[in-house]
Amino acid sequence: MPIVFVDVDTQIDFLFPAGALYVPGAERLVPAIARLNRYAAEHAIPLISTTDAHSEDDPEFKSWPPHCVAGTTGQAKACETLLESRATLRFEPGAPITMADQVIVEKQSLDVFTNQNFRSLLDRLQADRYVVYGVATDYCVRCAALGLLATGNPVSVVTDAIAAVNPNDGAAMLREFTSRGGALTNVGDVVR
Repeated sequence: MPIVFVDVDTQIDFLFPAGALYVPGAERLVPAIARLNRYAAEHAIPLISTTDAHSEDDPEFKSWPPHCVAGTTGQAKACETLLESRATLRFEPGAPITMADQVIVEKQSLDVFTNQNFRSLLDRLQADRYVVYGVATDYCVRCAALGLLATGNPVSVVTDAIAAVNPNDGAAMLREFTSRGGALTNVGDVVR
């Protein structure tokens, strides 16, 4: 597999103003993210979509307001970001990996690499490079992008398909990412 798209946390609680942990302006990203995801499906590019899947008493809620509680509307991905063929990779150790056009990787913390099955999925996909987008630039996108860079493969972040909780922190993340060898791109260059 030469390329894998990584759609980070495009869930209702993050994308829309009524969401429990809304990222300012994120609703404007939905058409761009939908376009990227459709492009992946049309060109047989594997799509990994990360999602928070918290329990009602999740320890993360000591630091963050409750959000993305498993099975709630807020935890769902925006329907525009979903592909027809999809499978879910749970976070329990040894969860089976089922391949589909879109593999939804559940996580219970900011970093998708805390899902013990995620590295096995990456090994199975054997990507030469990654294209990352979603929310929030300064938190979960940061963890995904920097973690993927650590695999040794090229990683690009789609700058017009990300949003930050704090714009200054989002800009700092992009500086850190590029200083470590990451590349910046935009939707138009990705979906030519």
